[in-house]
Amino acid sequence: MTTTTSFAARATQVAARATDLSKVYGQGETQVVALDHVSVDFGQGEFTAIMGPSGSGKSTLMHCVAGLDSFSGGSVRIGDTELSTLKDKQLTKLRRDKIGFIFQAFNLLPTLTALENITLPMDIAGRKPNKQWLEQVISMVGLAGRLSHRPTELSGGQQQRVAVARALASQPEIIFGDEPTGNLDSRSGAEVLGFLRNSVRELGQTVVMVTHDPVAASYADRVIFLADGRIVDEMLQPTADGVLDRMKHFDAKGRTS
Repeated sequence: MTTTTSFAARATQVAARATDLSKVYGQGETQVVALDHVSVDFGQGEFTAIMGPSGSGKSTLMHCVAGLDSFSGGSVRIGDTELSTLKDKQLTKLRRDKIGFIFQAFNLLPTLTALENITLPMDIAGRKPNKQWLEQVISMVGLAGRLSHRPTELSGGQQQRVAVARALASQPEIIFGDEPTGNLDSRSGAEVLGFLRNSVRELGQTVVMVTHDPVAASYADRVIFLADGRIVDEMLQPTADGVLDRMKHFDAKGRTS
């Protein structure tokens, strides 16, 4: 495995940690091992991209760490909270209070304005947003002039800006993005990635993003590569060309040459 100094060792505090994490679907001959004893830390205030071939387990890893999917073995912690000890209602509260999500589909409610979509998770929780923080987030993603618009009145890039602002607005401990620029053109995608990069640099946010795009991965501080349900490589301070070159060297067994 080709790595430099362990990223986990450099991180002063851990926002999320998976230890010996396994995820198995089915039984017997139909059994599929999606995650095979994965251990990884995501440091606070860092931007991590997860990459790998189709079926490598990258989305499964993110979904398990984010509390969106159950796991078969091992442990996941968000901050000091062990996910396996939580009941459904506690897990729902954890996701609402401590985690932000950005998906490929924008997942905005068409009847609400941009501002109402941004504050919706806090409205559901009965919490008032921090006004100063909210204004800072809205300013960062460039939505100040679009807050009264509904999703149908916004471009795809603007809708994803709303989704980014919604994820940031509640000041979560960690944000997970699943192909967040997958439905956007290159210019809009670059804008959204820039906002995520700035949220880490300027707001101290922690971001974990699944992507297949080397250009998107180049916005991260670190890229981890999965193959066959295992972490097989890591790159710090990635470039698009470096990530692309590393991806080309994966063989069918998920090793690098």
